Amino acid sequence: MTQSSNPSAVPQFSQLTIQGEDAEKFLQGQLTCDVTKLGLSYQAAAIGNLKGRIEFGIWIKKQAEKHYDVVISADCAESLQAHLNKYGAFSKFETSAPAAIYPCVLASEPTFSHKDDHNTVADTQAWMACSIATGNYWIVATTQGQFQPQELRLHQRGGMDYDKGCYLGQEVIARIYFKSAPKAFLHYVQGTGEAPAAGDKLDKIQVVNAMKNDDGFTALVVARPEQLAESGLSILDLPAALQVDVARPK
Repeated sequence: MTQSSNPSAVPQFSQLTIQGEDAEKFLQGQLTCDVTKLGLSYQAAAIGNLKGRIEFGIWIKKQAEKHYDVVISADCAESLQAHLNKYGAFSKFETSAPAAIYPCVLASEPTFSHKDDHNTVADTQAWMACSIATGNYWIVATTQGQFQPQELRLHQRGGMDYDKGCYLGQEVIARIYFKSAPKAFLHYVQGTGEAPAAGDKLDKIQVVNAMKNDDGFTALVVARPEQLAESGLSILDLPAALQVDVARPK
């Protein structure tokens, strides 16, 4: 499957394996999620930058003891590998070269597969539609460093842990969670016309991901509710867990 010139059309993904004596400890100091709680299912998570924004949006699972599989948008894979090599220079683990992995939908859930049978445009489009409908955003090179995790509701998907200790960007992320709340946050919408690309702005509304359909396009966007009310976009329902307030529960 070839990459389209439209980055919102056919996303491609890579997997890196991270394994070794210090793998868990190193990842715990990098990721927004609690690495000690990972299992065999992919967990959405992120590696932030010092401004508390998502530099790498990933999915991670614990494949075996001291062995983790990380999936990331293919256009971010080399920069992630460079990041891991830089910050892990004095830690005992090895990182594999990026290898292709294919988005697909299994048991009504967006996931990934190594099987060539899933390396089809139909599987990718099904994954995109399911991901957009369920808030399973994907960060690409053009959107690195643009979004704060709470804006994308990552904390409502189990991808944030506020008690596990320090990681990159943790001070900023925790401050927003405990002392304020994002005014703009993730919504699922329907629009007319051509599908915008990831990172595009529709006036003041920022596109995270989008795909074309028969009625125009569906998208995940970050916006203030009042901006959406004035936009002409139709707001669709995300899963119940992602419909609640993005602010910390009182």
